[in-house]
Amino acid sequence: MTNSQKSDEAPVTEAAEIEQPSTGTDSAAAEQPAAADTAAADTAAAAGESAADESAADDESPAPDASPAAGQPVPSVPRQKSTPVPGKPARPRPTPAAMAPRSSGAAAPAVVAAPPIHSTPLTEAEKFARVEEDGHVFLIVDGEEFAVGQYPDASREEALGYFVRKYDDVAGQVTLLEQRVHAKAPTTDMRKTAAHLAEQVAERKMVGDVRALESRLEALLTLIADLESAEKAEQDAARARELQAREAIVAEAEEIAGRDPSSVQWKASSNRMNELFEQWKTAQKSGMRLGRGTEDALWKRFRSARTIFDRHRRAYFSQLDNENAEAKRAKEALIKRAEELSSSTDWGHTAAEYRRLMDEWKTSKRASRKDDDALWSRFRAAQDTFFAARKAANEAIDEEYGANLAVKEALLAEARQLLPVKDPAAARKALQSIRDRWEDAGKVPRADMGRVEARLREVEDAVQAAEQEHWQRTNPETKARTNSALSQLESTIASLEDDLAAAEKNGDARRISEAREALAARRQWLDMLQRSAQDFS
Repeated sequence: MTNSQKSDEAPVTEAAEIEQPSTGTDSAAAEQPAAADTAAADTAAAAGESAADESAADDESPAPDASPAAGQPVPSVPRQKSTPVPGKPARPRPTPAAMAPRSSGAAAPAVVAAPPIHSTPLTEAEKFARVEEDGHVFLIVDGEEFAVGQYPDASREEALGYFVRKYDDVAGQVTLLEQRVHAKAPTTDMRKTAAHLAEQVAERKMVGDVRALESRLEALLTLIADLESAEKAEQDAARARELQAREAIVAEAEEIAGRDPSSVQWKASSNRMNELFEQWKTAQKSGMRLGRGTEDALWKRFRSARTIFDRHRRAYFSQLDNENAEAKRAKEALIKRAEELSSSTDWGHTAAEYRRLMDEWKTSKRASRKDDDALWSRFRAAQDTFFAARKAANEAIDEEYGANLAVKEALLAEARQLLPVKDPAAARKALQSIRDRWEDAGKVPRADMGRVEARLREVEDAVQAAEQEHWQRTNPETKARTNSALSQLESTIASLEDDLAAAEKNGDARRISEAREALAARRQWLDMLQRSAQDFS
């Protein structure tokens, strides 16, 4: 019979069916922020280990002992759980992703494909074993024999194949562990698994190249140690990054809490403080654990910053409420005075009083936005009442003064005929007559008052300018000064002419040039004075 045929009858214990106990906690439990939840998760994990160990102990079928004290062969009862059923696939071996524990804050476990089932040919296994006719099997290691066990009522090949399969199971688990190490899977249970496999190999209850397995396990322990160091370094780096992120949250919260309350933008700062609190809760729930001492210290700082910020915010708004109430009272007093003046008919005095009230309103403090808008509406309504009444009264007056405007428009046309002024005395007399009739005409509408007065002043200014110009021309003192200047200038010109004649006689070019320039300037002045004298005459 072949090994595969006998496996349906022999008591086969597949070591690969025994899952390795997981020392890690479930990822959801590990992400809980509270230390009590973490302790509960650790307790559950410990209970899981105990149950897995008990299951492993129950799953292991004892092989027949080859010891002489055993006496008769001990038959083993085959279990349906481990017996392959034709047409039905065997239960797959557990993958490292399923066996590896999950740690909060760590990288996702590497997915390692299950290695092919290890199978040692019997011809190869015979190099490491001796099988007796009664089914006793001995393992040969470096020339030394170790009693492995007995497989009764079977051929030598069947007995050997049974214990070779035990070796293949362990070799397959070693291969799986090697793949997990090379894939840099989490090392949570790697060292324990390697130690468990080393114990199985050391028991010498299998047939195969156990020295090769021992060498592979020794190499694995070295690689696992290196991987643990790298994993610890990565965890330390991740913890440092998490600590830095938490400290950044705390530092920003402290910076916001330390600002001057009078310059804080409370809405934006409150929103930012709430965002920091949400970031803290997220980090506490799903971030890497930093240790109770560190987390408590950071939380105390963060909580203190939030408390200080809230205290400043409450104090600020309490003071703001008091200031708003005071401003509201002051503006209500202004409104009361404005409402009292709204029915006044003393238009000029009351309008000035409203301007003064408006100045006080502008310099007073603002109340809350809602109150201030309502207060302004009341104040503006009182003003509008007064100015609407004044406007209606002015319109009535303007209608009454419309006839006066027509008279003054005619007087303006008459006054414009005096321009340009040729006889200042006659123009002054005519303008006085126009001014007398202007006053008798009475008031005009307010909208036209400035226009008609300005046009009359233009005529008055023109007449006054003509009179001033006439006086300057006929002033005796000015005329006498002009005649004296003419006499002096004529004398100076005569002297310069004599100097020029002398210079020309002597042939002095420089003096000739100077005399000519001086003479030309004096003659120009003489011409100007003569024209002025003509104006006076």
